[in-house]
Amino acid sequence: MGPQHATKTARAAAPNKGGKPAKVTKKPAGDKIFDVSAFEKFLHDKIKVDNRVGNLGDTVQISQQGDGKIEVIAHTEFSGRYLKYLTKKFLKKQQLRDWLRVVSTGKGVYELRFFNVVNDADEDDDE
Repeated sequence: MGPQHATKTARAAAPNKGGKPAKVTKKPAGDKIFDVSAFEKFLHDKIKVDNRVGNLGDTVQISQQGDGKIEVIAHTEFSGRYLKYLTKKFLKKQQLRDWLRVVSTGKGVYELRFFNVVNDADEDDDE
C-alpha cells in the first residue's frame, strides 16, 4: 500500500503543530470572575498527550502571559477544538458556563466573553 495522505478535514482538525502557540485570552479575568491560575492548573491536569493525562513532557508547554492570558505551545498535533472543549469543561465546573462563552478571534486564539443579555423587563414596560 502507498503512503496515506491526510484529508483536508484532518488538517483542519489539527491546526496547532510544529510549535505554533494557541492563546486563550480572558477579559473576565480583570473583573475577578475568572481565576487564571486555576485554569492553568486545570489545563496541566487535563490535557492528554498520546491518550494519557499528565503526559505533557516537552511536547506541550502551558504558560501564563500577564493579564489573563494563557499560551499553550504544542510541538505535536494539537486541536484547537480540544482547547475550546477543555475551556468549556472548566467553565461548567466553576459554574460560569451560563455567563461566559468561548469565542475564536483568530487562528488558534480563543477568548472568553460575556453573553449579551437583553432585559425583557424593559421591553414590557414600553407596552
